[in-house]
Amino acid sequence: MSIIQQHTSSSLSDAWRTINIDALQEDSSVNFDTSTLHPPQPEVSDSEVRQLAGQVRQLLRGGDTEGALRGALEFPVYNGPDLAKEAHLQTVIEVLQSIKASDMTPMLQRIYSSPGGSECLDVLMKYLYKGMASTSSSGSTPRTPTRVTPQQTGFSQAGGRPGGASESTGTAMSVLLSWHEKVVEVAGLGCIGRTMTDWRRV
Repeated sequence: MSIIQQHTSSSLSDAWRTINIDALQEDSSVNFDTSTLHPPQPEVSDSEVRQLAGQVRQLLRGGDTEGALRGALEFPVYNGPDLAKEAHLQTVIEVLQSIKASDMTPMLQRIYSSPGGSECLDVLMKYLYKGMASTSSSGSTPRTPTRVTPQQTGFSQAGGRPGGASESTGTAMSVLLSWHEKVVEVAGLGCIGRTMTDWRRV
């Protein structure tokens, strides 16, 4: 009988490997806890999101749109129920729709030059993409603010008032695209790459 005929499928298995050579590699995942690569994020509840939304709207009523935008971006909802994430998305969009087009770039420049400003604009980019995805997939628009802010970019931001018609999908997308353009102008294309590769999702 030849040596080829003596081998069967069972004898050609990996049972011969008695040493775990992966454990001898310093970079092997068996030598460290891979969960440390993704540190746990604090869980945010619905009540905390509602409380933050109230604080943001209070700043908007006081005319502090930059403070409202900072407050919404400095506390992103990474770990929480879907309803909490959706509610915070609506809060961010409400703030964006309350800011005049002429104030976009100066405000983003001030935020970007401040401590932690780069992270804030990365968070803003995440919410812009999330808003675009929800608007295009569902065919419905995000909840709109109660006041109307005229824009100088050629599109109107007519908010949903009691008894009034909701903002069209195209107009809502135009608002998000306008902010996307301004963020890229201030923070550069790197913010898009960081948003796409960040494992934290809003």
